Amino acid sequence: MAARDPSGVAPARIPVRKTYKLYVGGQFPRSESGRSYVVRAADGTPLANAVRGSRKDLRDAVRTARGAFPGWDAKTAMNRGQVLYRVAELMEGRREQSEAEVAAAEGLSIEAAREQVDRSIDRWVWYAGWADKITQLLGTVNPVGASYFDFSFPEATGVVGVVAPESSSLLGLVSRLAPAVVGGNAVVVLASEGRPLPAVTLSEVLATSDVPPGVINILTGWRRELVPILAGHMDVNAIDAWGVPFEMRQALEESAVENIKRVARPPRGDVERFDWLDDARAQRPEWIAAFLETKTVWHPIGV
Repeated sequence: MAARDPSGVAPARIPVRKTYKLYVGGQFPRSESGRSYVVRAADGTPLANAVRGSRKDLRDAVRTARGAFPGWDAKTAMNRGQVLYRVAELMEGRREQSEAEVAAAEGLSIEAAREQVDRSIDRWVWYAGWADKITQLLGTVNPVGASYFDFSFPEATGVVGVVAPESSSLLGLVSRLAPAVVGGNAVVVLASEGRPLPAVTLSEVLATSDVPPGVINILTGWRRELVPILAGHMDVNAIDAWGVPFEMRQALEESAVENIKRVARPPRGDVERFDWLDDARAQRPEWIAAFLETKTVWHPIGV
């Protein structure tokens, strides 16, 4: 029982403030640098201190993703779909927290934020459903003029770096993360710099889901510091550049050439005004294909 002062009035309780951390390898480490930065609501009100991830944090995340990739890629497509569907289930149970954070971050009404969260959950479900279908869409038997079978089928690229869109703190993030991971890739995410809190809450959902540790890693921090490291990292096989500021894209692509990274570019136009609620544009099997490679196998026909 709380102690009372002589007047008999219980002292005011000080609420426990939430600590926002990185998400690497299924755990929530602090940055090795100890740095943080202030995250503000759309109206300028301070909301929290987010971790300002360092170069070492990013390298650690890439190493962790590389270690998790073989196991995730080896799972059956149906199993990967089940795992990602479970993420949607858990998000459904924590929707109120996500709604509040999206509303504060993007300056939306709670009704508009609820629609963003609804679509984020639905987008996980949509991509989970593609897990065991994308091979049928992209694979084929090629006609050849010889006594061989010639098969082409997609396989995961490896480690994918995802720079989340700045304009959409949760729905934009899920819309780019889900297609990268559903095909068997492991992912390192740079969350929205100015609106990172919904991404950190998503990481808490992932930590309690069936997604194996290290398959999805989420960092917060300054893009001008982390994007060049991600683009130049020799163990990153592809990068989603939807959230990369326009003035940084040329340098990113030049760095990506060093190890022939795949680069997924946003469509022409202003990405900041992209309508993430438009299902016809924001969720497409082509976004899964962007992070897959086609393998062709020849096999002799038996006599």
